[in-house]
Amino acid sequence: MKIIKQFGIIFAICWFSVVIEHFLPFSFPSSVIGMIVLLFCLLTGVLKVDHIREKSDFLLSNMAFFFIPAGVNVINYLDILKAHWLTLILICSLTTLITFAVTAYSVRLTMRLLKRERSARHE
Repeated sequence: MKIIKQFGIIFAICWFSVVIEHFLPFSFPSSVIGMIVLLFCLLTGVLKVDHIREKSDFLLSNMAFFFIPAGVNVINYLDILKAHWLTLILICSLTTLITFAVTAYSVRLTMRLLKRERSARHE
């Protein structure tokens, strides 16, 4: 029964986010709305992590299966990919480098702030 309850909570949040997306006057992905709703529920205490822990762990550990339809669908656009392959490779390479750089600077900043906090505690 616990499994059904946890899936019910997760699917209810997904359904609620689709309803919100339908009534918004602008385009916004329901998946992002669902994450925001889930975060709000967790922060306010409406939901506890234990209410969804097992099923969310299951979904996260099997996340690769959710990418299979998108990967297979790429076949439908092979002509576009062939026509713009160089542009796509350049964009992917550039954004990967930017992501690496931002991550490195974020880690450096976090380490610096933690070091500053530790030294402030010892004073």
